[in-house]
Amino acid sequence: MSGMNPEVAKWVSIRGVGELAERMGIKILELSAEAGIATMPAEGNRQPLGIVHGGAYVVLAETLGSMCAYVAAGEGRHAVGIEVNASHTRSCKEGLITATARAINVGKNLTTHEIVVTDDAGTRLSTVRITNFLRENS
Repeated sequence: MSGMNPEVAKWVSIRGVGELAERMGIKILELSAEAGIATMPAEGNRQPLGIVHGGAYVVLAETLGSMCAYVAAGEGRHAVGIEVNASHTRSCKEGLITATARAINVGKNLTTHEIVVTDDAGTRLSTVRITNFLRENS
């Protein structure tokens, strides 16, 4: 987690990535409100045809984009996903899948991130966009 400021790295280590993301082997490597990088193995995330399930790309991307939004929300607030869409353009059978998030907009109440999912060779597999609503903790 060298790509994070120490406060964010501590928050990620305490919060974790959630049960589903943990089962899928998702790791957060870099994280800020503006950008992030996460990985997951192809192994264990494949469909019966032997290729990575498209839904796995979405879980990887949504996990990363939502965590970027949580950082943007700040203390005393949290992010709630309100829209996600994905376009899968290639398949992958093995190796490490990488998601790279970039903020499209970070506002007071809404964030939108584009997450590009690639294989080991850097080939784009999927493009995902997520919008999160930033709310006060209750």
